Amino acid sequence: MNALSDQILSELRHLLIEMSDGGSVGPSVYDTARALQFHGKVAGRQDAYAWLIAQQQADGGWGSADFPLFRHAPTWAALLTLQRADPLPGAADAVQAATRFLERQPDPYAHSVPEDAPIGAELILPQLCGEAASLLGGVAFPRHPALLPLRQACLVKLGAVATLPSGHPLLHSWEAWGTSPTTACPDDDGSIGISPAATAAWRAHAVTQGSTPQVGRADAYLQAASRATRSGIEGVVPNVWPINVFEPCWSLYTLHLAGLFAHPAFADAVRVIVAQLDARMGVRGLGPALHFAADADDTSVALCVLRLAGRDPPVDALRDFEIGELFVTFPGERNASVSTNIHALHALRLLGKPAAGTSYYVEANRNLHGLWDNEKWHVSWLYPTAHAVAALAQGKPQWRDERALAALLQAQRDDGGWGAGRASSFEETSYALFALHVMDASEEPTGRRRIAQTVARALEWMLARHVSHALPQTSLWIGKELYCPTRVVRVAELAGLWLALRWGRRVLAEGAGAAP
Repeated sequence: MNALSDQILSELRHLLIEMSDGGSVGPSVYDTARALQFHGKVAGRQDAYAWLIAQQQADGGWGSADFPLFRHAPTWAALLTLQRADPLPGAADAVQAATRFLERQPDPYAHSVPEDAPIGAELILPQLCGEAASLLGGVAFPRHPALLPLRQACLVKLGAVATLPSGHPLLHSWEAWGTSPTTACPDDDGSIGISPAATAAWRAHAVTQGSTPQVGRADAYLQAASRATRSGIEGVVPNVWPINVFEPCWSLYTLHLAGLFAHPAFADAVRVIVAQLDARMGVRGLGPALHFAADADDTSVALCVLRLAGRDPPVDALRDFEIGELFVTFPGERNASVSTNIHALHALRLLGKPAAGTSYYVEANRNLHGLWDNEKWHVSWLYPTAHAVAALAQGKPQWRDERALAALLQAQRDDGGWGAGRASSFEETSYALFALHVMDASEEPTGRRRIAQTVARALEWMLARHVSHALPQTSLWIGKELYCPTRVVRVAELAGLWLALRWGRRVLAEGAGAAP
């Protein structure tokens, strides 16, 4: 067990040191399909097309059947792209199966827009639906009527602006509304809105209209984004890239949740990341990437990390996102995010600032079981629950929540793991352990024994599935579709396993009568 702990610490340290390349993000069906569509030529991209076809599920759609709300964008995009690649082996069959899938699917936007709708759904889905209607005739596809007024209102707003500033949030979905390359300009990384799909669309329009001075930079960006997927296939791209603020911020925050933030094994790597964050943090906050708009979520987590490292960051960085005592992720956001307010609460408490209204909002946004599942950036309830428990307990040593503890223990599956879908996942099991780690500190001996038994079962499940230096595959983070920020997830997996191992050693020591 000691050898495994050392191996985990070594891998975690290596991951932290790597976080200077823009970030690692798993491949995206939606963005790959859109990039192939805008690339136009099948020649030279056969491997990417083959990858796209291979991702199709048995029911004809793309994306996890556990989370149907996030399957429309990748399925529409793949269908439209493969419809133009008929000569490729498997393309015609994939199109037929996708058509049948969409004809059978209930329309989640028939009457209203779900709180956790994917990013840019109001712009992307009507545009894809309209394109499919013109290409495929009278097929009875979902039409997403509740999105149409939102799209129209957004287009009216965009029509009044000649050019959006670099990094504006709406640039992230430029592929769904942009027609003129003059409405956007590649940022310093060569991207349009840190989106491969938007960048590929802008590049195609720029080439067509003869505006080519920056096409080379867009090409370089798309190649770098493709490398970030680690797929080894040219043309396969992620859902978002770079994530050179989000990745290190969430990774260090996760280490804190596991009690690892100050571990000497990471001291040098943490010092480098903290120094970069400190230099970049200003009164306007931070976004997921250096050249993207600031938001309350990334700003809050960065503030937490800086404060945990002993810095004195500017709490004013959250001011632009404050509406009353709540925080919007981006100004003009359609609906508030529970996890953004959880992170803002955690930051405010760490900084010693009043946060009664935010605390009330976080407490009020639970389900009947006392857990948090109303979330728009992550599809699993375990993610906001783990973070909420840490935020609410911050600065309150005797904080207890019996209802949430009981529900969390009850939610453990028979196999020992946790998961919001049909199967347990390593990432979600780690989140459960982070929450239990906080709760355990204020429990009586009987409660601690019950938690220890739960953790022992989780450890057994994790040990049976742990592989050194493995790439996470499960996509649980909400973008235009579900995606996987690979290093962020891997840090969570390893930190959870390390915590469970340490827990087991502590329980053995206590059982032998030694000091914990």
